[in-house]
Amino acid sequence: MKLPVIDLSSSDRISTAHSIRQACTDYGFFYLINHGVDEQTVFEQSRLFFSLPLEDKMKFSRDVAADFGFSPLYAENLDSSSSSSKAKGDSKESFRIGPLQNQRNQWPSQDLLPSWRSVMETYYASLLSIGKKLSSLIALALNLDDHFFHSVGALDNPHTILRLLHYPGEMGDSDEDGVVYGASAHSDYGMITLLATDGVPGLQVCREKLKHPRTWENVNHVKGAFIVNLGDLMERWTNCLFRSTLHRVMPTGKERYSMAFFLDPNPDCGRMLEKLLQ
Repeated sequence: MKLPVIDLSSSDRISTAHSIRQACTDYGFFYLINHGVDEQTVFEQSRLFFSLPLEDKMKFSRDVAADFGFSPLYAENLDSSSSSSKAKGDSKESFRIGPLQNQRNQWPSQDLLPSWRSVMETYYASLLSIGKKLSSLIALALNLDDHFFHSVGALDNPHTILRLLHYPGEMGDSDEDGVVYGASAHSDYGMITLLATDGVPGLQVCREKLKHPRTWENVNHVKGAFIVNLGDLMERWTNCLFRSTLHRVMPTGKERYSMAFFLDPNPDCGRMLEKLLQ
């Protein structure tokens, strides 16, 4: 599938907003180029962590209260429609980093990974800045003032998560339906997701999530571009004008790394936004 391409560096904000509106109504996904972030060093640091022995990674297991840290293979199944308790979890491992000021974030020591924390904090801050800039363009795409999301407090202490992901690539044992999933079918539940991938294929989208059987289309890698998709919250706020598109990751037999940044609003502003956008 050929997704729309949005140039974040364009000086024509109105034209860019129109392009975003078209992308969000037709696909719910688009490529974001010229964003000014080089993610290669971050990928290198992500690989260093996931290459550690499992016993070392488990020392950073996700904190139950804050939900930050490491999750091993098969720890979760993203397909909430799966009713079977026997359904196998997704073939991936991950590490979640929350807002930088949160004291419950878990950081590998400098003795273990000397540059890890500083690289992740810098990357996190850069993505937060891009997400806020993108939210202004999305506001324009909705025929709102470009500072709308800021003015209603959506981006005051937003709920943001950086999730590092590693897919081993091995096909492994199949699930009860005979399929192995890197990430089973789901839609994101928040506002905006920025995804960086290492070029290994596997990401697929289903534009018509209510139709059965579902039709899945491959999303190609574009070097230097973020893949942006909208979450369920944005679909709800816009009364389904903008799409929250179903997507999944299928194993290809190759090891795969990606990094997803979830920009969700301050939880206290949700009801106000629903009233304003209706």
